[in-house]
Amino acid sequence: MKSDTPHPRGIYTLFFTEMWERFSYYGMRALLVLFMVDAVAKGGLGLDDKTAAAIYGLYTAAVYLAALPGGWVGDRLLGARASVWWGGIIIATGHLVLGLGGSRSFFLGLLLVALGSGLLKSNMSALVGRLYPEGGARRDAGFTLFYMGVNIGAFLGPLLCSALGERIGWPLGFAAAALGMGLGLLQFRLSSHLLKDAGDPPAHPPAQKRRDWILLISGICALALLTLGALTGHISLDPLQLAAHSATFILALAALFFGWAFLFAGLTVEEKKHLVVIAVLFAASALFWAGFEQAGSSFTLFAERYTQRALLGSTIPSGWFLSINALLVVALAPLIASLWPALQRHGRAPSLIVKFACGLLLLAAGFLVAAYAARRALTTGPVWPTWLISIYLLHTLGELFLSPVGLSAVTKLAPPRLSGQIMGIWFLGSALGNIFAGLLAGEVSGDAAAAMPERFLQVVATAGVAGILLLLVSRPIRRLMHNIE
Repeated sequence: MKSDTPHPRGIYTLFFTEMWERFSYYGMRALLVLFMVDAVAKGGLGLDDKTAAAIYGLYTAAVYLAALPGGWVGDRLLGARASVWWGGIIIATGHLVLGLGGSRSFFLGLLLVALGSGLLKSNMSALVGRLYPEGGARRDAGFTLFYMGVNIGAFLGPLLCSALGERIGWPLGFAAAALGMGLGLLQFRLSSHLLKDAGDPPAHPPAQKRRDWILLISGICALALLTLGALTGHISLDPLQLAAHSATFILALAALFFGWAFLFAGLTVEEKKHLVVIAVLFAASALFWAGFEQAGSSFTLFAERYTQRALLGSTIPSGWFLSINALLVVALAPLIASLWPALQRHGRAPSLIVKFACGLLLLAAGFLVAAYAARRALTTGPVWPTWLISIYLLHTLGELFLSPVGLSAVTKLAPPRLSGQIMGIWFLGSALGNIFAGLLAGEVSGDAAAAMPERFLQVVATAGVAGILLLLVSRPIRRLMHNIE
């Protein structure tokens, strides 16, 4: 593709659509746990911390899981452009339903936001890739620009939605998230012609399309019946048990897949070595996100209950702390990105596994700070916000060491005939980490608040040992990768 400008004009359509979608997602996420644990008399759901944290973990995991069928719908039925449009509509509807009040509306709204996010998330990335069919550095730059839109939205969303939700009323906070998605849809509709044919519906034989539509409609009907049964009380769902069972199911599914691929997929010896590396990355990634995703649960409750938030005569909304990560990513990502080439020029570039190990060690360092802050808060009262800022700084550095290189490495290591399935398993690792995050958050808040320092130190030990083990085995694993970096 040739262009008189550095980027195709369609990238700006996707930049602003994703910015507003992330505004709505992270804005709502900043309210989620606080709304669930707030008293019914104040407009909340009055849930205990354990239940709220488990629901939060299930919801964030569902967003990743929904990306798998969402990508299938885009590839087989609607096309990427229509999938983004309808995904955005479902998300905005979900935010509005969340603000209606009551537990039934809340859970229905969460389901709609998760399904819409899955439909939009996977197809949005596909559209970005299709704008740069030549690949290369120009595509990398396009994804970098797109990623900046993600983090600008993630920075702004909690600021506005938390201010409205916490200070005025929860429904207004959820409405602001819906408005953000609505603005994204409006500019997408007005400028989608810039995408040209990048997101056209796929061309498949009519018989295959008919079968795919039947499969989709059957799945929607089954999900609708399950949802109706749960909302009317005919199906009893305990969030804590559901989270635990979901984690077990994902672990079993991943183990079965890796076992099948290693033994029965007809892989070469080299491909099996790569599969071993992917399994190690899967485990490390799940462990990292289990700690990192405390940001929206236990750390948000820590900000609400144990952090001094007075500033110039007013109180900072607790959800504002969730904007710190996005701000730090925007500030630090260019520095980290330039660090690797500089080290490579001097022959000191760390291997993929060393980067993952550093990510886990930075996670452990953040939880060491969290354990000390929790101990001070429990003994002397609310602590300065610099404690939380320090935690987010360490965890953001860990994210930048681990997350971008992990996705890139898996695409290189995956056997070509299993690439789609491997990416699905990679998303499962993120979902698993989010479920563990919800379960962990329930063990350090509410009635279990006294256990915060001890539980945080357990995370320090787990992540620290895992990071050290990765450092020790980095050379053998690098040999398994056979010059893939």
